[in-house]
Amino acid sequence: MTSERREPRGPRLPDFPWDSLAAQTATARSHPDGLVNLSVGTPVDPVPEPLRAALASVSEVPGYPATHGTPELRAAAVEALARRHGVTVDPAAVLPTIGSKELVAWLPTLLGVRPGDVVAIPELAYPTYDVGAKIAGAEVVRLAPGEAPPAGTALVWLNSPSNPTGRVLDAAALAESVRAAREVGAVVASDECYLALGWEAEPVSVLHPSVTGEDPTGVLAVHSLSKSSNLAGYRAGFVTGDPDLVAQLLELRKHSGMIMPRPVQQAMTAALLDDEHVEVQRELYAARRAVLRPALEAAGFTIEHSRAGLYLWATRGEDAWATVDLLAQHGILVAPGTFYGPGGQQHVRIALTASDDQIKAAATRLG
Repeated sequence: MTSERREPRGPRLPDFPWDSLAAQTATARSHPDGLVNLSVGTPVDPVPEPLRAALASVSEVPGYPATHGTPELRAAAVEALARRHGVTVDPAAVLPTIGSKELVAWLPTLLGVRPGDVVAIPELAYPTYDVGAKIAGAEVVRLAPGEAPPAGTALVWLNSPSNPTGRVLDAAALAESVRAAREVGAVVASDECYLALGWEAEPVSVLHPSVTGEDPTGVLAVHSLSKSSNLAGYRAGFVTGDPDLVAQLLELRKHSGMIMPRPVQQAMTAALLDDEHVEVQRELYAARRAVLRPALEAAGFTIEHSRAGLYLWATRGEDAWATVDLLAQHGILVAPGTFYGPGGQQHVRIALTASDDQIKAAATRLG
């Protein structure tokens, strides 16, 4: 007698979006001058030398690292938030994470979001907000800018500057979002990955006094060093805000072994203590943006929002996939706006994360 094979009972997740770009990738790669990949936000510039030195400096240290991070790391995060963004937080309420994506994916589960609860995400949003809600079995609601979350919402995601659109929410808009979330008893999580990359607007943290005053209750801010410090490969991020919520996350992460490696903690500490490398990287992206944006506009694209962050939100007034196909024929790979929600049907997201030479090549091909 044979038993029936047991079917997996895990959450049903969407296909990984970038897998659907295989045909366009092949087309773009076949271009005589090669592929210019502007579809992903992966840094291409080297990790700054002082950060690499810090990583190596503790490579001989044995033993398990602290889930809460070293006191030096937490102090450096507190100082950086105050110095760079005018935000004051309790050092005990800083918790390093293994990059920000794993926290985004697991935050609903770690916060106790359950089937039947609602997770509210932006109308156009980083796909992992949706995936994290699905892992927890929650319902997902997409909110237009300024729209209040419905009753039953347990978690509201904010993202300013936005991925993919580069939209920036000012302090008043952020404060209203926090107020509306508190009214329905929801936690607010603000993804602030691109906070240091304002171009035509100065992004504000959800923890700034102009947004929450001196009360971080029910509010979390998620930070990543992947973009500002080229540390995507190191997986370096942190979450801060409401001390009680951070303490809850810390206990769960202790039990589940979600620990940032000790050398990465040292590199992250060095990155948070130094602003010079952040400004150098920012200027590199600014220069690339100054080349690519006018080239796109000259080629008939309209750039919407894109006031901050690492992407240009562009449209030709046609189906997003038609634009992806067109650019692939020129050897340029971009992401269709549909990756980020139904509202992106006529847009593409174009990344600034390519070398100077590749950005210039893309501009030339557009011309």
